[in-house]
Amino acid sequence: MPAGGLAPAKAGGVEFEAKITPIVILSCIMAATGGLMFGYDVGVSGGVTSMPDFLEKFFPDVYGKTQDPNLNSNYCKYDNQNLQMFTSSLYLAGLVATFFASWTTRNLGRKPTMLIAGCFFLVGVVINAAAQDLAMLIIGRVLLGCGVGFANQAVPLFLSEIAPTRIRGGLNILFQLNVTIGILFANLVNYGTAKIKGGWGWRLSLGLAGFPALLLTAGALLVLETPNSLIERGRLDEGKTVLRKIRGTDNIEPEFLELVEASRVAKEVKHPFRNLLKRRNWPQLAITIALQIFQQFTGINAIMFYAPVLFDTVGFGSDASLYSAVIIGAVNVLSTCVSIYSVDKIGRRMLLLEAGVQMFFSQVVIAILLGIKVKDNSNDLHRGFAVLVVLMVCTFVSAFAWSWGPLGWLIPSETFPLETRSAGQSVTVCVNLIFTFVMAQSFLSMLCTLKFGIFLFFSSWVFIMSIFVVFLLPETKNIPIEEMTERVWKKHWFWKRFMDNNEEVAATGTNGDHSPKKGHSNGLDPASQF
Repeated sequence: MPAGGLAPAKAGGVEFEAKITPIVILSCIMAATGGLMFGYDVGVSGGVTSMPDFLEKFFPDVYGKTQDPNLNSNYCKYDNQNLQMFTSSLYLAGLVATFFASWTTRNLGRKPTMLIAGCFFLVGVVINAAAQDLAMLIIGRVLLGCGVGFANQAVPLFLSEIAPTRIRGGLNILFQLNVTIGILFANLVNYGTAKIKGGWGWRLSLGLAGFPALLLTAGALLVLETPNSLIERGRLDEGKTVLRKIRGTDNIEPEFLELVEASRVAKEVKHPFRNLLKRRNWPQLAITIALQIFQQFTGINAIMFYAPVLFDTVGFGSDASLYSAVIIGAVNVLSTCVSIYSVDKIGRRMLLLEAGVQMFFSQVVIAILLGIKVKDNSNDLHRGFAVLVVLMVCTFVSAFAWSWGPLGWLIPSETFPLETRSAGQSVTVCVNLIFTFVMAQSFLSMLCTLKFGIFLFFSSWVFIMSIFVVFLLPETKNIPIEEMTERVWKKHWFWKRFMDNNEEVAATGTNGDHSPKKGHSNGLDPASQF
């Protein structure tokens, strides 16, 4: 793979020479396999929970409901707290693990943190595949959740720090692309293992998670540590050597000095989370929290977790529901590629607003179709309507995959000033996992209570979040990260009232909580700020 030339990127007026080198591309691909593991875990849980053998062994109450011809509640046959805990325990464990991952990222580096994630994944996979009871199954999911917490903390930081500035957005979305590939892989595996006779197909589905786990572990062993992390931990010569290697040029002194300065400034911030709560950081904090909440209340994870169960509920049958989930997974992957191509061309706001219209329309149509054709005690969804439901779900998933999916992670990483950026990333991960847990734990109960109205519930949230984007989300396309405060927040009609220059001056004079006037080349500070 020949190195491609890249025009120098401006960061606060300083230009840094960089090429798109093979080692950067390969490192990013290897690191992004953390997303592959995350996506596989999301996709596999919904598939195995629609397999009769799995339900009979671990959730006999649910199995009895699915086999009872006299059950007069089609939407409620999967409503079971233990079944929902099987799915949601992963995200609760990930939330707790994130706090430990922040320490390892700061003190050990990005590469060892990814290695720890891979080890958690491998042990969790073995326990899940060999599970003999529900407790063993949950323990395996908890260990997988720990892997998610460590991977989600380290991988986005790694990708942002190692990538040249001008393609940082596209390479960062590699993580989300791998999530979608993992979901598709899981759906394909579930479709095949569901046909296995003998009652062990679910074990193969859970066990094959070892493949992406091995890729992540191997990748963590092979990739380079980021120069940001090395410099922050005092290994300046090694950091300069790595920077020269990944940039493909000997002219790395300006960027190296910029990284050293960014590290020095970062060390001056003694309490980044306390600093995050200051008035001048409220806009970025509000945007970050809102994006993570909205991302979950689009309903995407509910659909991805339980797509086979959902389609089985509306009368597709087990095989047909898994087949439909495979189609959705493929749409998810292809649509994420659209985001990689377009995010730095047409902008963040335009993608979010277009997707809002598309998601709202598709969910309303699904609700109408299910409300008319699927009664609470009926499985009669004619083929034409079934195809239309799948088409509308694909329309919804495609819109999410090129908007709220990747941008929900990308935008927060662009908006925080240097001294609070790592703290902001931690808040992003925590809020996302909290609401992912809430949605995973409550979706089947909501489906039982709201029935087809659950899609109207999600569509109303899509409407609200689109209004939020119109009025409160500024465009960050092609704006250097260290210039966000001056060029975005201080000029926004609403958020500018929180940009108190007097507070900034006072804070700089007392705590050293200030950003350097020069830009930081990679736009992401070292994790030592936690």
